[in-house]
Amino acid sequence: MTSMREPDEAAVAASGETDVDALRAATYRLLARFLAAPPDAGALLVASRLGEPETELGRALSLFARIAAATLPAQAAEEYHELFIGVGRGELVPYGSFYRTGFLNEKPLALLREDLAELGIARAADNPEPEDHIASLCEVMAGLAEGRFGETGLATQQRFFDRHLAPWAGRFFADLEAARAARLYQPLGTVGRLFVEIERTGFALAA
Repeated sequence: MTSMREPDEAAVAASGETDVDALRAATYRLLARFLAAPPDAGALLVASRLGEPETELGRALSLFARIAAATLPAQAAEEYHELFIGVGRGELVPYGSFYRTGFLNEKPLALLREDLAELGIARAADNPEPEDHIASLCEVMAGLAEGRFGETGLATQQRFFDRHLAPWAGRFFADLEAARAARLYQPLGTVGRLFVEIERTGFALAA
């Protein structure tokens, strides 16, 4: 996961973060937490309390919550390993370069690193994962929605989303929905797929 610089409290206050922005950030953080590493008991407990059935996204969150409530950390860890690590490689490869070019560490990663540098975001020294891991990108979007990196309004958020998530994240989450090993992660894939489409529509309407 990327390491983010400490938030500028004045910038956060001045950003005019709305309830919608807070909900967007919370959804991105949920995705980042479960995709970065196997969830512990605390993360599963938080997930078990999610969901409102009034919308398609809410129903997906509710299903995720019910499965999280019945999942032990050891079971989640085994599922995570099968999905993303495996013996040699997991069922899914959660990197933007792979989805966009078929290879790791390609041009999309170089372009991402340029944009992250402009935003003042750097990978943690002890983190071996490339920055185009889906969890890292969700974490960055959460920080942008919260205004944690200074003046990062909708135009900045849309540019980052359009350049680094829109071209492939929907396909990744659809693949996660359909993955053979996915049980807890199947509804999380639905949440991600629906949320990416909501973000895409919201940015288009705001443009």
